Amino acid sequence: MNPTYQLDRSQQRITVEGVTYTAAEIGRISVPESTPEMEHFVEELKSFLQEWFDPSPTLTVHTSGSTGIPKALCVRKAQMMQSAQMTCRFLGLRAGDSALLCMPLRYIAGKMVVVRALVAQLDLCLAVPSGHPLARIARTPTFAAMVPLQIYNSIQRKEEQIKLMGIKQLLIGGGAIDTALEQAIRTLPGAIYSTYGMTETLSHIALRRLNGKQASPHYTPLEGVHVALSEAGTLCIEAPLVCDQPLITNDIARLYPDGSFTILGRKDNVINTGGIKIQIEEVEQALKSILSQPFAITSLPDPKLGERIVLLYTGKALAPDKLDILPKYQRPKAILYTQEIPLTETGKINRPACRSLAAQLQ
Repeated sequence: MNPTYQLDRSQQRITVEGVTYTAAEIGRISVPESTPEMEHFVEELKSFLQEWFDPSPTLTVHTSGSTGIPKALCVRKAQMMQSAQMTCRFLGLRAGDSALLCMPLRYIAGKMVVVRALVAQLDLCLAVPSGHPLARIARTPTFAAMVPLQIYNSIQRKEEQIKLMGIKQLLIGGGAIDTALEQAIRTLPGAIYSTYGMTETLSHIALRRLNGKQASPHYTPLEGVHVALSEAGTLCIEAPLVCDQPLITNDIARLYPDGSFTILGRKDNVINTGGIKIQIEEVEQALKSILSQPFAITSLPDPKLGERIVLLYTGKALAPDKLDILPKYQRPKAILYTQEIPLTETGKINRPACRSLAAQLQ
């Protein structure tokens, strides 16, 4: 029997830690854990739910600012519900299943966990957003959406790893998944997916299976989503249920005959050095196998090359030949040492801030 989804906001209820509340009862939401951090998180949840149930058909969401200045977007609640239905149907989530909310509610990822709970009548399990969201939860949820750092941290601690292994449907988004983490994920049970999407698409529009026999390097669009390439080779998304107009992204992609795709990197993350175009993500991916501390690739102006590749590194001094694993044209012309790599609030590398930091350090 196929699960049914509630797309009428006036009929929706929210269940939090096993207790169901109507729109009029939002102010009564409470949880057993009583810490200042949790109380603040519960208040944020109440605030979002009050905005969700108000008469306005729209609400405001904010982009993460990973590639530029964060911006506010006005989105339709009906489209958020369609996005939630697409995900829940793909994952087979149904009424009574539990969902972990461990993402900040300021951004679309956290908001969409709540909307999925409203649409599919899921039971929300709350964990204050942190690097160890599974540390203090009393029960293992059916479904969770987490960032790579949270997954990595959870694998390191036995008691958290046990809970992680009990999650039946797990989405990982908000940042790149490095090779070592992906290998560790392959051994976990349940169904684990990497997500592709953005604030403009109201969370993800495609998923990539990371474990089991269905593991794949390709993203598969959700039902009703069609993708193509622009003349510049960037991904174009047509998803009428969540976007009024086709969206041309800055992500350079490769399409395959079955409709799946891979992402090669961002168009604005290309360094043109001496006439050779270098994709930042490709260089970073290659360096992950030899650099144990956080790092980022960025660039600085160069009178001869136009731009020169720069490595920002938080570790100790690197031997010059350490970077010989890279082709000569991809090797950084300068290594700048810093205490930390600039990140956005959602944990992504802040590319504009990295360029500014490199200019200060040179």
